[in-house]
Amino acid sequence: MTHQPHPAQTSPTTETRFQRGQRALAQIDGEAGQKVIDALANIAPDFARYLIEFPFGDIYTRPGLSLRDREIATIAALCTLGTAAPQLKVHIHAGLNVGITRDEITEILMQMAVYAGFPAALNGLFAAKDVFASRDETASNVATSNAYQAAK
Repeated sequence: MTHQPHPAQTSPTTETRFQRGQRALAQIDGEAGQKVIDALANIAPDFARYLIEFPFGDIYTRPGLSLRDREIATIAALCTLGTAAPQLKVHIHAGLNVGITRDEITEILMQMAVYAGFPAALNGLFAAKDVFASRDETASNVATSNAYQAAK
């Protein structure tokens, strides 16, 4: 039996894995994902390309699960690892980007105490707290900037 590409991996516009991955990365992770890619540019640009092509170009673009469902699974998995706080923060941002609420993220992380232990859940909750504060600060800065522009 020969391997046939999954329908999501083919495109009538001949979009490459890399292009499909870039599109998915921007949609899901936004600025946080691009920062990871940029940080790899001077040490492992090939690895950055692999991150774009495989997880985002091949896996995230598959049908069967919504982006929201994929991010719930990713947040839970990264929390249980207990060693992936930076990646967990990126995916908490991504979860918010694809419609997971702050309360739902908190519940996902609390659920992980049952399977990964309290230390992993605590670390996950503190990562979420940092992400929520960062987003609140960004929103406040945007609102202040918009008010300043309107007052001109």
